[in-house]
Amino acid sequence: MTTLNTRLATRSLLHPAGETKLSVDAGEQRVAPFVKWAGGKTSLLPHLFPHVPLRLSNYFEPFLGGGALFFGICSRTTSFNAHLSDTNNELVKAYSVIKESPEELIPLLSNFQSEYDSEVDKSAYFYRKREWRPTDPIESAARLIFLNKTCYNGLYRVNSKGEFNVPFGRYKKPRIVNSESIRSASHALAVTKAELRTTSYKDALASCRAGDFVYLDPPYQPPSKTSSFTDYTPDGFSEKDQEELAEEFVKLVDRGCTVLLSNSDTALTRKLYRDFDTKKVTANRPINSVGAGRKGYKELIVLGRLRHNLS
Repeated sequence: MTTLNTRLATRSLLHPAGETKLSVDAGEQRVAPFVKWAGGKTSLLPHLFPHVPLRLSNYFEPFLGGGALFFGICSRTTSFNAHLSDTNNELVKAYSVIKESPEELIPLLSNFQSEYDSEVDKSAYFYRKREWRPTDPIESAARLIFLNKTCYNGLYRVNSKGEFNVPFGRYKKPRIVNSESIRSASHALAVTKAELRTTSYKDALASCRAGDFVYLDPPYQPPSKTSSFTDYTPDGFSEKDQEELAEEFVKLVDRGCTVLLSNSDTALTRKLYRDFDTKKVTANRPINSVGAGRKGYKELIVLGRLRHNLS
C-alpha cells in the first residue's frame, strides 16, 4: 500500500476555528435505526457528532447497516441529500420499503407480532419465517425486520449461499413492530431524497466531490483471529479489504471530501491511518451473547479533510 505521509501536511481532523458543531445531546435522538445491527454505532454517536459538518450538502454512507449516524443526523437536520448503500441487497430493499411504503409494511409486521405472541412454539414459528422466501418486497422487508427482532442477539449473518442462518433468540417479549420508528425513518429517508443502492463501497463513492461528507463504517477489523465477525454478506471483509479501504480514504480526502471513519482500535487500523489525526474511544457493541461482554470495546475514529490554507 502506498504510504500516506507525503500528504499529511494538507490534512486536519479539526473543524475551522469558530465553526459550530452538531449537538451531541442524546435527548434529541428522535429518529433511530429500525433494525439492530452488529457493530451498530448508536453508542458511538456522541463521539461521531462533533466531527459532522454543521452544514451538509451531500452525505454518503456506503456501509449502511443500521444507519445509526444517518438517522442521528436526521434528528438534528434533514437539509441534505443522502446517498446510502450496502452490499446487503435484502437490507437495502428493506430501506426502500421503509421509505416508500411504510403504511403497507406496518400492518404486516403487526400481524407477525400477533401471531408470534399467540404462538405456543415460538421457536418453530421463527424457523418457518426463516425458511420463507417471499418475492414481494414488502413481505421481504417484514421478514428481515421480524428475524432481526427475534433471532439470537439481533444479529444478521449469512452463510456462503447468502442465506440467513442466525438461530432463534428466545426473547420473552420482542417488539416486532414499532410504528413510530418506521414512520420517522420513512420521513427521514424521504425528505433527504435518499438514494438507496446495492453496490460496493468503491462504486458508491465514485461520484463523491469536493465538499461532500462521507462516513465509512466497514465491517470491523477483529482485535484477534478468534473474534472475527464480518459475515454480513457471503464475501466478508478481509485484511486486504481494510488496506484498500484506507487507500480510498486517502483518495476521498485528496478529492476535497470530509471523511469520517470508525473501526476497531487494532495494530492494523492504527498503522493504516497513522498519518491522520485519530481518536481512541471506548464504546459498547451490541453483538456479544453476554451483556457484560458488549462493553469496553476500543474504537478508533479517523477524520480527514483538506486544509483551506496551505501557505
